[in-house]
Amino acid sequence: MINPSPQHVGIIMDGNRRWARQRGLSYAEGYKAGYRALKQLLDHVQKLGLKYLSIYAFSTENWQRPAKQVDWLMKFISQSLDKEIEEINQRGLKLAFLGNWQHLSEKLRHQLKEAEELTQNNRAGTLAVCFNYSGQQEIVDATRQIMDIFDNEVLTPKAIDETSFADYLYHPEIPPVDLIIRTSGEYRLSNFMLWRAAYSELFFTEKHWPDFTAQDLDQALQEYARRQRRMGR
Repeated sequence: MINPSPQHVGIIMDGNRRWARQRGLSYAEGYKAGYRALKQLLDHVQKLGLKYLSIYAFSTENWQRPAKQVDWLMKFISQSLDKEIEEINQRGLKLAFLGNWQHLSEKLRHQLKEAEELTQNNRAGTLAVCFNYSGQQEIVDATRQIMDIFDNEVLTPKAIDETSFADYLYHPEIPPVDLIIRTSGEYRLSNFMLWRAAYSELFFTEKHWPDFTAQDLDQALQEYARRQRRMGR
Protein backbone atom coordinates (compact mmCIF):
# COMPACT_ATOMS: atom_id res chain seq x y z
CA MET A 1 0.00 0.00 0.00
CA ILE A 2 1.33 3.44 -0.95
CA ASN A 3 1.21 6.12 1.72
CA PRO A 4 -0.56 9.35 0.85
CA SER A 5 1.69 12.40 0.71
CA PRO A 6 2.65 13.64 4.18
CA GLN A 7 0.99 16.79 5.40
CA HIS A 8 3.84 17.65 7.79
CA VAL A 9 7.55 17.28 7.00
CA GLY A 10 10.21 18.21 9.53
CA ILE A 11 13.84 18.86 8.62
CA ILE A 12 16.86 18.83 10.92
CA MET A 13 19.13 21.04 8.83
CA ASP A 14 22.51 19.70 9.91
CA GLY A 15 25.98 20.21 8.45
CA ASN A 16 26.34 23.90 7.58
CA ARG A 17 29.65 24.25 9.44
CA ARG A 18 31.02 20.91 8.20
CA TRP A 19 30.14 21.90 4.65
CA ALA A 20 32.11 25.13 5.11
CA ARG A 21 35.15 23.42 6.69
CA GLN A 22 35.39 20.96 3.80
CA ARG A 23 35.67 23.94 1.43
CA GLY A 24 38.02 26.00 3.55
CA LEU A 25 35.29 28.57 4.21
CA SER A 26 34.16 30.33 7.37
CA TYR A 27 31.22 29.12 9.47
CA ALA A 28 29.37 32.24 8.29
CA GLU A 29 29.62 31.11 4.67
CA GLY A 30 28.25 27.74 5.72
CA TYR A 31 25.19 29.27 7.32
CA LYS A 32 24.65 31.54 4.32
CA ALA A 33 24.79 28.52 2.01
CA GLY A 34 22.29 26.70 4.22
CA TYR A 35 20.00 29.71 4.09
CA ARG A 36 20.12 29.69 0.27
CA ALA A 37 19.30 25.97 0.26
CA LEU A 38 16.23 26.61 2.41
CA LYS A 39 14.99 29.39 0.14
CA GLN A 40 15.30 27.18 -2.93
CA LEU A 41 13.57 24.28 -1.18
CA LEU A 42 10.61 26.45 -0.16
CA ASP A 43 9.72 26.91 -3.83
CA HIS A 44 9.54 23.15 -4.29
CA VAL A 45 7.65 22.59 -1.05
CA GLN A 46 4.94 24.97 -2.21
CA LYS A 47 4.76 23.35 -5.64
CA LEU A 48 4.23 20.00 -3.94
CA GLY A 49 1.45 21.47 -1.81
CA LEU A 50 2.89 20.37 1.54
CA LYS A 51 0.79 21.91 4.29
CA TYR A 52 3.42 22.07 7.05
CA LEU A 53 7.20 22.32 6.89
CA SER A 54 9.07 22.48 10.19
CA ILE A 55 12.76 23.33 10.35
CA TYR A 56 15.22 23.08 13.22
CA ALA A 57 16.90 26.47 13.07
CA PHE A 58 18.46 26.82 16.54
CA SER A 59 18.27 24.55 19.57
CA THR A 60 18.63 25.55 23.21
CA GLU A 61 21.85 23.50 23.24
CA ASN A 62 23.31 25.69 20.47
CA TRP A 63 23.98 28.43 23.04
CA GLN A 64 26.98 26.31 24.08
CA ARG A 65 28.71 27.08 20.78
CA PRO A 66 31.36 29.86 20.68
CA ALA A 67 29.78 33.19 21.62
CA LYS A 68 31.11 34.84 18.46
CA GLN A 69 29.29 32.29 16.28
CA VAL A 70 26.05 32.60 18.23
CA ASP A 71 26.13 36.41 18.12
CA TRP A 72 26.74 36.36 14.37
CA LEU A 73 23.94 33.84 13.81
CA MET A 74 21.43 35.88 15.81
CA LYS A 75 22.24 38.98 13.77
CA PHE A 76 22.04 36.98 10.54
CA ILE A 77 18.62 35.58 11.45
CA SER A 78 17.38 39.06 12.38
CA GLN A 79 18.63 40.55 9.10
CA SER A 80 17.23 37.67 7.05
CA LEU A 81 13.82 37.98 8.65
CA ASP A 82 13.73 41.70 7.89
CA LYS A 83 14.72 40.97 4.30
CA GLU A 84 12.40 38.04 3.60
CA ILE A 85 9.22 38.64 5.61
CA GLU A 86 7.39 40.47 2.81
CA GLU A 87 8.17 37.73 0.29
CA ILE A 88 7.08 35.04 2.76
CA ASN A 89 3.83 36.91 3.28
CA GLN A 90 3.30 37.28 -0.47
CA ARG A 91 3.82 33.55 -0.86
CA GLY A 92 0.83 33.11 1.45
CA LEU A 93 2.87 31.25 4.05
CA LYS A 94 2.05 31.36 7.73
CA LEU A 95 5.07 31.68 10.01
CA ALA A 96 5.12 30.01 13.40
CA PHE A 97 8.10 30.16 15.77
CA LEU A 98 8.31 27.30 18.25
CA GLY A 99 10.57 27.72 21.25
CA ASN A 100 11.37 29.82 24.28
CA TRP A 101 11.85 33.51 23.51
CA GLN A 102 13.11 34.54 26.97
CA HIS A 103 16.82 34.49 26.10
CA LEU A 104 16.40 36.33 22.82
CA SER A 105 17.04 40.03 22.40
CA GLU A 106 14.10 42.39 22.67
CA LYS A 107 14.53 43.33 19.01
CA LEU A 108 14.42 39.72 17.87
CA ARG A 109 11.40 38.89 20.04
CA HIS A 110 9.63 41.86 18.49
CA GLN A 111 10.51 40.65 14.98
CA LEU A 112 9.21 37.14 15.64
CA LYS A 113 5.95 38.47 17.05
CA GLU A 114 5.45 40.87 14.13
CA ALA A 115 6.18 38.12 11.58
CA GLU A 116 3.62 35.80 13.18
CA GLU A 117 1.00 38.52 13.33
CA LEU A 118 1.59 39.61 9.73
CA THR A 119 1.20 36.06 8.35
CA GLN A 120 -1.35 34.60 10.77
CA ASN A 121 -4.20 34.53 8.24
CA ASN A 122 -2.19 33.05 5.34
CA ARG A 123 -3.38 29.69 4.06
CA ALA A 124 -0.86 28.52 1.43
CA GLY A 125 1.06 26.52 4.02
CA THR A 126 2.80 26.85 7.37
CA LEU A 127 6.54 27.26 7.90
CA ALA A 128 7.23 26.30 11.51
CA VAL A 129 10.63 27.48 12.70
CA CYS A 130 11.99 25.73 15.78
CA PHE A 131 14.10 28.54 17.22
CA ASN A 132 15.73 28.41 20.64
CA TYR A 133 13.84 25.15 20.80
CA SER A 134 14.02 21.98 22.88
CA GLY A 135 11.56 19.14 22.50
CA GLN A 136 11.94 18.22 26.15
CA GLN A 137 11.42 21.84 27.24
CA GLU A 138 8.28 22.04 25.11
CA ILE A 139 6.82 19.11 27.05
CA VAL A 140 7.90 20.67 30.38
CA ASP A 141 6.33 24.01 29.44
CA ALA A 142 3.09 22.29 28.44
CA THR A 143 3.05 20.47 31.78
CA ARG A 144 3.56 23.74 33.66
CA GLN A 145 0.61 25.31 31.85
CA ILE A 146 -1.58 22.36 32.78
CA MET A 147 -0.46 22.52 36.42
CA ASP A 148 -1.39 26.20 36.53
CA ILE A 149 -4.87 25.28 35.38
CA PHE A 150 -5.04 22.52 38.02
CA ASP A 151 -4.17 25.13 40.66
CA ASN A 152 -7.19 27.13 39.54
CA GLU A 153 -9.32 23.96 39.73
CA VAL A 154 -10.34 24.25 36.09
CA LEU A 155 -9.10 20.77 35.21
CA THR A 156 -8.87 17.40 36.92
CA PRO A 157 -6.08 14.87 36.25
CA LYS A 158 -8.51 12.50 34.54
CA ALA A 159 -9.26 15.20 31.97
CA ILE A 160 -5.72 14.98 30.59
CA ASP A 161 -4.97 12.51 27.82
CA GLU A 162 -2.73 12.55 24.73
CA THR A 163 -5.14 14.75 22.81
CA SER A 164 -5.75 17.33 25.51
CA PHE A 165 -2.05 17.46 26.46
CA ALA A 166 -1.14 18.37 22.87
CA ASP A 167 -3.33 21.47 23.20
CA TYR A 168 -0.61 23.00 25.43
CA LEU A 169 2.34 22.51 23.11
CA TYR A 170 3.92 25.45 21.29
CA HIS A 171 1.54 26.31 18.45
CA PRO A 172 -0.83 23.39 19.12
CA GLU A 173 -2.46 23.82 15.71
CA ILE A 174 0.61 22.21 14.13
CA PRO A 175 -0.05 18.47 13.74
CA PRO A 176 2.25 15.49 14.37
CA VAL A 177 5.21 15.15 12.01
CA ASP A 178 4.72 12.51 9.32
CA LEU A 179 8.27 12.52 8.00
CA ILE A 180 11.50 13.77 9.59
CA ILE A 181 14.55 14.33 7.39
CA ARG A 182 18.02 14.74 8.86
CA THR A 183 21.04 15.72 6.79
CA SER A 184 24.80 15.33 7.26
CA GLY A 185 24.93 11.66 8.18
CA GLU A 186 23.74 11.94 11.78
CA TYR A 187 21.21 9.35 13.00
CA ARG A 188 19.37 10.94 15.91
CA LEU A 189 16.51 13.37 16.62
CA SER A 190 18.56 15.76 18.79
CA ASN A 191 15.53 16.89 20.82
CA PHE A 192 13.48 17.81 17.74
CA MET A 193 9.66 17.83 18.16
CA LEU A 194 9.70 14.86 20.52
CA TRP A 195 5.94 14.82 21.17
CA ARG A 196 4.97 15.26 17.52
CA ALA A 197 7.62 12.75 16.37
CA ALA A 198 6.06 9.79 18.20
CA TYR A 199 5.19 7.96 14.96
CA SER A 200 7.22 9.90 12.43
CA GLU A 201 8.96 8.12 9.59
CA LEU A 202 12.69 8.94 9.57
CA PHE A 203 14.90 9.62 6.55
CA PHE A 204 18.65 10.20 6.82
CA THR A 205 21.06 11.43 4.18
CA GLU A 206 24.83 11.86 4.15
CA LYS A 207 24.52 15.19 2.35
CA HIS A 208 25.26 18.32 4.34
CA TRP A 209 22.32 20.72 4.48
CA PRO A 210 23.66 23.30 1.96
CA ASP A 211 23.81 20.51 -0.67
CA PHE A 212 20.24 19.29 -0.04
CA THR A 213 18.05 19.90 -3.11
CA ALA A 214 14.50 19.52 -4.33
CA GLN A 215 15.51 16.17 -5.84
CA ASP A 216 16.66 14.98 -2.42
CA LEU A 217 13.30 15.95 -0.95
CA ASP A 218 11.57 14.02 -3.72
CA GLN A 219 13.70 10.99 -2.87
CA ALA A 220 12.68 11.22 0.78
CA LEU A 221 9.01 11.51 -0.18
CA GLN A 222 9.30 8.50 -2.50
CA GLU A 223 10.81 6.48 0.34
CA TYR A 224 8.01 7.64 2.64
CA ALA A 225 5.42 6.50 0.11
CA ARG A 226 6.87 2.98 0.11
CA ARG A 227 6.72 2.52 3.86
CA GLN A 228 3.85 0.96 5.76
CA ARG A 229 2.83 3.18 8.66
CA ARG A 230 1.33 1.06 11.41
CA MET A 231 1.03 3.86 14.02
CA GLY A 232 1.43 1.30 16.80
CA ARG A 233 -1.17 -1.07 15.39
